[in-house]
Amino acid sequence: MLSARDIQVARGGRTVLTDASLDVRPGQLLAVIGPNGAGKSSLLQVLSRALAPDAGAVALDGRPLSDWHRGELARRRAVLPQAPSVAFPFRVRDVVALGRSPHAGLTDRAADQAIIEAAMRETAITHLAGRIYGTLSGGERQRVHLARVLAQVWASLDDDSACYLLLDEPTNNLDLAHQHDLLVQARRFAARGGGVLAILHDPNLAAAYADRIAIVAGGRVVMEGMPESVLSAETLTTTFGMPVEVFRPHGAARPLIFPAPPVENASTQAERDQEPCSSR
Repeated sequence: MLSARDIQVARGGRTVLTDASLDVRPGQLLAVIGPNGAGKSSLLQVLSRALAPDAGAVALDGRPLSDWHRGELARRRAVLPQAPSVAFPFRVRDVVALGRSPHAGLTDRAADQAIIEAAMRETAITHLAGRIYGTLSGGERQRVHLARVLAQVWASLDDDSACYLLLDEPTNNLDLAHQHDLLVQARRFAARGGGVLAILHDPNLAAAYADRIAIVAGGRVVMEGMPESVLSAETLTTTFGMPVEVFRPHGAARPLIFPAPPVENASTQAERDQEPCSSR
């Protein structure tokens, strides 16, 4: 398990995380939701060891993250940041191959190539393999980087040690179909025994695909649990500062969230009815 306990982080004199605790468990997809600036990405960076906390502890399999050699850690967890980039005119296959770098000298070329091809098939980018990365659309680039991080930890799924994907807003730049495709791939990764943390903006995507949801607000993990227990109208309205309604259609296992329609009193409606057409 990848775990954070009582994490505190300050940046530029401002506290961004306070007493934040979270577990990323093998075989599960954990969605993290919350308003902008809540501390979600900072918490992911702490879990990945990209950011050292001012207080608290982070551990992988009960061993402090700081004790892991960077190469060893890179074979157990992969990170998809918000805005990944490639500075050189690499072809897509070469970008995906970068994910195998932590395994240099530990696996042979044939095994690496098989994993690269499998990761591209999984993310439906095989037809892009020969393209120059810089010529791709934003959504295509996002799928290439997903293939890269899958390739990074692919082999670890076949041994006895669980590995982890940390995805920071992975559905950015993706159309509706590819948003769902990406989360289906994340669920397949979890089904094979991996652990996934995905920061998501859309609570409906979190409700549809997550085993557990954590709500982060004001630098704290304010609630964590199964979607049906976490996603209440009261909690979401308080968290996001806007009224929402939560529906549970008959027979549906997961809730659906919608913005609540504005409530207008009679005088407000009368004022609008008297406005000239040119002002509407």
